[in-house]
Formats: sequence, C-alpha cells, structure tokens
Amino acid sequence: MSDQQTTTSEDAKPQKAAARKDALEKAAATFADDTTERDETGTRRKRDFSYTQNRELSWLRFDSRVLDEAFDETVPLFERLKFCAIFGSNLDEWFMIRIGGLSDLASLKNQPRDNKSNRTPAEQLDDVFAALPAGVERQQEALALVEGEFSGHGLARVTPDAYTPEDRTALSKYFDVRLAPIISPMVVDPRHPFPNLRNGRLFVACTLNGPDESGVLGIIEVPASESRVVALPSGARTSRYTLIEDVMRTFLDRSFGDYVPKKSAVLRVTRNADIDPDGEGVEEEEDYRQHMKKVLKLRQRLQPVRLEVSGELGRKWESLITEELGLEKRRVFHVSMPLDLGYVYGLEAKIPDWAHADVVFPPFESQPSPMVDPELPMRDQVEDHDILLTYPYESMSPLLCLVREASADDHCISVKITLYRVAKSSHLCESLIAAAEAGKDVTVLMELRARFDEENNIAWAERLEDAGCTVIYGSEGFKCHSKICQITYHDASGINRITCLGTGNFNEKTARLYSDFMLMTADPTIGADGNTFFRNLSLGNLRGSYQLLGVAPASLKPLVMRGLDREIERARTGAPAQVFLKMNSLTDRDVIDKIAEACEAGVRVLMIVRGICCIRANVPGKTDGLVVRQIVGRFLEHARVYAFGAESDTIYLSSADMMTRNTERRVEIAYPVLDPVCRALVMTFVNLQLADNVKARQLTAEGTWERVPREQDEPPINSQEVLLALARVRAHSKHPKADELTPFARIERIPRGLAQALSSLPATGGYDHPHTVEKLVASIDPAPEAAARVAERELRREEARQREEQRAAQVAERVLTAAESAEVADGGHADAALADAGTAAGREGAAAAGQGPVAAPAVGQGPEPRRAAETAPASTGSAPTGRKRGRLAIALSLIGRGFGVLFGGPIDDN
Repeated sequence: MSDQQTTTSEDAKPQKAAARKDALEKAAATFADDTTERDETGTRRKRDFSYTQNRELSWLRFDSRVLDEAFDETVPLFERLKFCAIFGSNLDEWFMIRIGGLSDLASLKNQPRDNKSNRTPAEQLDDVFAALPAGVERQQEALALVEGEFSGHGLARVTPDAYTPEDRTALSKYFDVRLAPIISPMVVDPRHPFPNLRNGRLFVACTLNGPDESGVLGIIEVPASESRVVALPSGARTSRYTLIEDVMRTFLDRSFGDYVPKKSAVLRVTRNADIDPDGEGVEEEEDYRQHMKKVLKLRQRLQPVRLEVSGELGRKWESLITEELGLEKRRVFHVSMPLDLGYVYGLEAKIPDWAHADVVFPPFESQPSPMVDPELPMRDQVEDHDILLTYPYESMSPLLCLVREASADDHCISVKITLYRVAKSSHLCESLIAAAEAGKDVTVLMELRARFDEENNIAWAERLEDAGCTVIYGSEGFKCHSKICQITYHDASGINRITCLGTGNFNEKTARLYSDFMLMTADPTIGADGNTFFRNLSLGNLRGSYQLLGVAPASLKPLVMRGLDREIERARTGAPAQVFLKMNSLTDRDVIDKIAEACEAGVRVLMIVRGICCIRANVPGKTDGLVVRQIVGRFLEHARVYAFGAESDTIYLSSADMMTRNTERRVEIAYPVLDPVCRALVMTFVNLQLADNVKARQLTAEGTWERVPREQDEPPINSQEVLLALARVRAHSKHPKADELTPFARIERIPRGLAQALSSLPATGGYDHPHTVEKLVASIDPAPEAAARVAERELRREEARQREEQRAAQVAERVLTAAESAEVADGGHADAALADAGTAAGREGAAAAGQGPVAAPAVGQGPEPRRAAETAPASTGSAPTGRKRGRLAIALSLIGRGFGVLFGGPIDDN
C-alpha cells in the first residue's frame, strides 16, 4: 500500500466514526419516537404503560402462533413442514433487523426507552433472550414430529447415523464427483486467520489432528451452487434424501489431506442487517443504484448477532469461535435439527404421487372476478363501475390486462406506478416496458430500499430505464410503501384517468399467497388526487394536500385519528359508535392511546391484527370491551381496513399499518371505498373474518393470544376456506341470478351448520351488531363493570333476539330445503328453486328489518367530497355511483343477512 493510500485510509477513520455516531443517535431518536414523544419544549410526554406491551415480545408471540400451525393435525403434513420453515425464516429476519438494531443501541451509554414498555434496548435484549430458548426448542419438537409422521407418507430425511451401505456407496461417488472439486477447506492457525463467516451461509467446522500438530480447527463453506437436498437410493413408495452438509461431515476425512477429523458441527452466523441506506451517505456524483449495491455488500460483513450450532465441537473450540465473532454465550443456539429450513419448499417435488394429495393443501386457482367481463376492454369496464379485487381468492389478471391494454392503446398517454416488491418474473413490468417502447410516458417510482428485495428491484430498475421508462427513487429518509398505479388517457372526451390502489404489492407471486385488496376506479376526485401524488413525489414534496386520499407522512394518521375522535364524540352523546381496524401490526403510541380512549368512551372497537400488537385487551378501566383477533392460516393476512361508524359509513383501505414507521416515516396511502358493491365486498370479507373460530385467536389482558371459544353446537368457520369457496361460486355459476345466489350456491359443499349460520338471519350489511362485541367480550372475561354493561344491554335485547331467531329458523329451513334439492353441475349451475329461496330470504329479511324491498340508492345522493385534511373522514356510504345497483350489490346484501346469525341480530338503536 502506498503512503498516499495509507494516509487516505487513516483520514477516513474519523469520518466513519463520526458517521456511526450520527447514525446511532438517529436510531436512538427513532427507537424512542422522539418526534411524537417530546413536546414543543423538548420534554418527554408521560405515558401510561398499564395497557401496552413490548413490541419484540409481541412479535415472538406472533411467530409462536405461526408455529402452532405445524402442530395442527388438521393442516396437511407438508404444509406443517413449511410452517416450521416459516417460523425459522421469520426468526432469521427478526434477528437481522430487530436484534441487530437493539444490539447497536445497547452499546450507548445513555440508552433511550421505548414508549410501549418503557424498557431500554439492553433490557429488551434481556427479555427476548430469556424467551427465545423455549421457542427454538418448540421448533425442534415440531420438526421432529412432522418428519416422523412424514416417513409414513413416503418422504424421509436420513441422517448419517442411519446411512445404509448402499447410501454410503452412492454418497461417496457424489462427494468425489460433485463436491470435492468445488469445496475450499481451510485450517485456522497463526498463518491462516479466522475466516469471514458470511451472513446466513452454512459452514462445516471440525477439529483436526495433523502429523505435526493437534487441536486445529478446520472450516469448509457449504457450496451454495449445489442443492441442499441429496437423493438417496429409494423404493417405489418412499423418497429418501439427506442434506449436503451431512454428506460433507461424513467425508471430512477426504477433505483435509493428512489431517484427521475428530468432532464436527454445522455453523450458521446471523449478522446485523439493520442498515440505513440513506445514513451511509450517497456521493454527489454517485448513482443511487450503485450506492445500494455497496450497501448490500456491506450487509455480509456486519456485526454478528447470533450463532447457530448443529453438532458438537467441544467447549474449547466453540469458545474460540464465539470469541472471534464477538458473541456472548446467550447468542449461541445449539440445536439438533438442520440449520436453515429453506430447503423444505423444494421437497414437494420429491413426495411420491400416491401420497401427494394427502399432504398438501388442495390446489386452488385464483378466480376471475364477477365484476369483470373478460370479453370487454378493461378501460370501458372500470370507467363504467369500480372494480375491487380480493387476492388471492380472485385473480390479479384484470389489473395486468388493464396495463397491458393501455400499453397498446393510442389514447393512453402515460402510466405512472410505485413499485415496492416486484416478482422476479413480472408481466406487469413487461407491460410497462412495452408501453415505454410504444412511446407512452412511463414513470416508475422504484423503492430500492425494500428490505431483502433490493437486488431484484435494482435489476428491474435497470431494465425499465434501459427500455425508456423514467425511473425515480424514494425520498431520503422516507421509503415509498404506497401501492398506486395511474393510467391517463386523452381522447375526444378529454383527459380521463384510471387509478389502481392496493393494500399489497403489484406482485404476481404474492397475489397468490397474500390476502389483499386492489381497487380499480375512474373516480375523478381520486384520479385528481393520484395525479397530485405523483407530481408531489417527482418534486420531493411529502406534505401535499389531497381531497380524498390520506397520504403519509402528512395526512394518513390524522385521518385515522379523526375517525376515532368522531366515534368517541358519538359515543359520549349516547349515539351508536363503532370502529373496525384491520392491520398487520400496531405500534403507534398515539393510535394506541386513542383506541383506549375510544374503549372507555363506549365505542365498540373491533380489530384484527396479524402480527405485533402493542395494546392489551380488556385491561380494567383502560381497554374495556376491546376485541382484537389474529388470523394465521393458509394465506398471509395482509390487507389493511379502517372503517368508522355503527353503519360503517366510512371505509378506507390502505397500504399502511398503524406503526410509527408507516405513519411518520414512509410514504403510504389510505383510500376510500365509495362504490356500494365494493363496500359490500369489503363487509363480506370483514364479517367472515370476525366469524372465524378455527384459525382466529383473541388477545388477552396479558398480551397473549388464546383460542376463540366455540360453543358445542357452533359451526367451525375457517374464513379463508369460506372465502375460497365463495370466490369459486361467484366466478363459475352461470344461472341468470347467480350473483344473488352466491351465499347459498355452495351450501352442500360446506358443513350444514355453517350453511345455516350464513343464511339464517338478516344483517345490516356490516359488523355493526352490538351483540357481536358483547359475545366476544364476554368470552374474554372482562372486568366486572364491563360485564355489567354487557348484561344490561343483553337484557334489553332479549325479546328482539328471540323474535329474530324464530324468523331466522323459518328462513334457514326454506333456504336449506331448496339448496338440498338443487343440483349444482360441474360448471357451477344452480337451479331456480335455490334462486327463489334466496330471493325469498332477501325479501323476508328486509321486511323483518322494517326496510321493505331492497332498493338501489338514488343517483346523486350523499355529501360532496371534502378535503381529508379539513374534515373527519368523509362518509363513503352513499357516494354517487352514476348507475343502478347491480345484482352483485343485492347479492352481497344477502350475504350480510346470512352473517347476522353469527353476530346475534340487528343493531340496537338505543
């Protein structure tokens, strides 16, 4: 190294130290939520911690819930195996991000405290490392259980101690031909320093004795170019396999020359990946893509936060390794199972044909939406009526078709889109490229900081730019997590826009795995807001003003807070008040406190939170009556729904969770659902999820999750499975009134009790039955005061409920009789008897509710749109539609009537 290079290197050290100090101070402020926790004078606000809980422990409980699925014998065997792997991959990412970040903060002399548990980073690390061993042990138990059962279903993992002579012969040849030429064994001694163990990679380590020395450590990296799964000689009905690291351990005597191996183990290091790309400093002349590539390389060499060991090296050598890695003892996890279970997803192809159908979920295809006619152009259909797609139950094809058609439409002048996580093989991106090559103005905001998808996004950004797209990146310090696509047309009628807004990514792969909504609308006000949004992003303006959209970091959280405030005021005046919130995680302390205020004001608060939930339910005097559910099942619950009002008059869908990072430090969008048919679809979805008593769990006052109690005669309801069935029926029934029959056409395909529950009582089109809350609250054992209120309200309703149940039994019997006599052909045809019964049920339900026949809302009714920043969330219940209410709208109101039995009757006007 030259003197000049040495001087440059020395000069850079103080700069790096200063940058690290600044990054830690910024991270500490973020950890403590300083922007919201300090008032104008800089004084920290006082918080009540009696009804909140630590986010890390809450997350561990969520991951434990994921592992529950591996123990569930009603889940197919291979799917249980995958849940073991999902638990592990979740834990890996959590270590890299959360434990990595906490570890950095724990090094500070003056550590911050979080605003949910009032714990410092060091104290939180103590908490989680005390809880982790039990979770890892439970994962091992689950894997051993599932693999043991799988051996009887044609798939067996074989460990070295169980290799047969035939196995050893086959593996010996495999090692000599495939592995020996590519592995790079090394010894650790004074001349060969301890190697860099790359993040997440597997290494085989062993103790060695040589001709001239003993007690040497040998290490070989498991080659990533080879498959983890190595086939073994198998019979006709059983597929046997072993893992590549076990093969390497078996033939270590061929790997180190004259050295003789003694003990061996497989090692895996997890490193801190909590890098702030913006905090690393972008050079003035540097392309942002190149900057992100450097950040990704840095991730491989960051500080270790965990070491996993499978096997036995001896205390001396493990101490050496942990010392070299700078790890304390509690960060070393000894396991008796394979490290990194990512290989299990590829095992499906090895399951024998005779066993395959029994060990996997029944195959499904995302269904075509009944709101879309595949024979008509998508632009015409969206301009005629809003379309709401429900993934994965319905296909993403209408959205892909819309963009593809726009790429070849002479009237399309521009396509603008935000992309956060993109499929590696993306038809959507190919259509964007085609549009650019056809001369359209295509603007793509590509978020390169989407964690662990950076490389894929960089590759797509380069392809899109090469094709002529204008590619921009998110603002410094604010990830763009919103999901919006806008297509602009210019024809004889003028400028027209179609805006597509989602709760999840524009990603064909996750659209088959995640439960999400995608709204496609030609509403001019939403279109104008979307155009303003993209213009603001291009200018770096994150504080823009919008009429209907709530856009973080400026106006999304205030929109939700105003909705809660509105219901609080209604409750305090004695009016019915209700809030429904569905999200992935809840950590924003302001929102948590407002929810608690709503509970104590008498607002009925229903929530579905999949993951982290930093509030605790039914803490006396704090969160009385709060109902929080969690659903973990076949699909990943990913949709966000924020609805306000006893009649759910205001419904917003969103890309944002109520986490401070989303509400304060990301670009997110919440958008209203204005169309009555789309609103009914959302309500159907919500009702089913609230009715789930199979995959749902409920939150306790201790912050733990427990099973939803089910009465002896109550039907089991798996909301995801019912939604799958409804989507198939809606898509394939060819009866002239098939839409109206949607709730009933598949009665014979589900348990009789569930059919009765879905078709018995009239409902009010939503989850607005007070008895819903009371039944759920009673099952959680609330405080005596809350129980007294429940009892008093129940007494007032008893007479009305008895009348409703009597009428419901009559309607249900009529519908079931017709359903049992109906013949549903393979194509989904239903006969007229069922149609008549469904129609009769609708008439009788409306009459019982005192509403008369179901009527279409008058065109033009409802308030004018108002700026979200100036008012409470605008009522979206009676927005102008410009057309008559369709059969689907009537159908979904009938679905709502069916759900009434689950929730106990109509709303109490008192």
